[in-house]
Amino acid sequence: MPVGRMLTAMATPFTPQLELDPQKARSLSQRLVEEGSDGIVVAGTTGESPTLSEEEKVLLFEAVADAAGDRATVWANTGNYDTSASVRLTQAAERTGVHGVMLVVPYYNKPSQEGLYRHFRTIADATRLPVMLYNVPSRTSQNLLAETVLRIARDCPNVVAVKEASGSLEQAAEIVRGRKRDLSVLSGDDKMTLPLLSIGADGVVSVASHLVGPEIRRMIEAFLKGQVRIAQELHLRLLPLFTGLFFTSNPVPLKRALQLCGRDIGGVRLPLAPPSAAEDDFLQGLLRSQGLL
Repeated sequence: MPVGRMLTAMATPFTPQLELDPQKARSLSQRLVEEGSDGIVVAGTTGESPTLSEEEKVLLFEAVADAAGDRATVWANTGNYDTSASVRLTQAAERTGVHGVMLVVPYYNKPSQEGLYRHFRTIADATRLPVMLYNVPSRTSQNLLAETVLRIARDCPNVVAVKEASGSLEQAAEIVRGRKRDLSVLSGDDKMTLPLLSIGADGVVSVASHLVGPEIRRMIEAFLKGQVRIAQELHLRLLPLFTGLFFTSNPVPLKRALQLCGRDIGGVRLPLAPPSAAEDDFLQGLLRSQGLL
């Protein structure tokens, strides 16, 4: 299954009462596909997964899988810090029609590299779906080392991708250098997309694509065509947005930005809180500078 070049880590739409809004999730996923996303990652960090119940996640998987159809791949984030619970949710996701699952490094309990290997292998062995690993040590406090990624990919044929958000070009390069030909390496951070492409990575799981998907798509395609100067110019123009959307915890700025741009998908659930007045002023200035307001 082709993983794609630009995937979107989709925000989860809520009603004004902060209840799950499956219809808005369908609409949002369809718009993201229309704007160039090859895939949609559902109920990840941007999707506020820690505050979603298992039942809500399954409803969300069903809604987005149905809305996207065969126009894009749908990746359900089913990993957490409990291996057996991750297996159960992965198997439930498989029944919803999603195309693959994403498994984040277990957070809080800080397993060893051997523990990480066994965790991911246990889940991968329990499903027929393709698996994307997700390494984001800034949130999980544990780094999935390149040698562990390569070991998992070697021993688990359905592990087809890694979303790499360690911030280390060296680590990503080690994965690219040692990978099987069919293991996609995707940036987990918009501002690292072009640097990672330059060392042989394949694309991005993006947050900013909610707002500038076509431009990110053009940047990736320009680089792959050898139009490096064009890709550089797009990267530098979009860089303030890539960084500005993370001035506080994701997806707080993203959801407010969508609201300001007339694409309201609701607020965030506690313990996340809306931006302050000063943060809101900064965000409005950022969106104006990018021509989005």
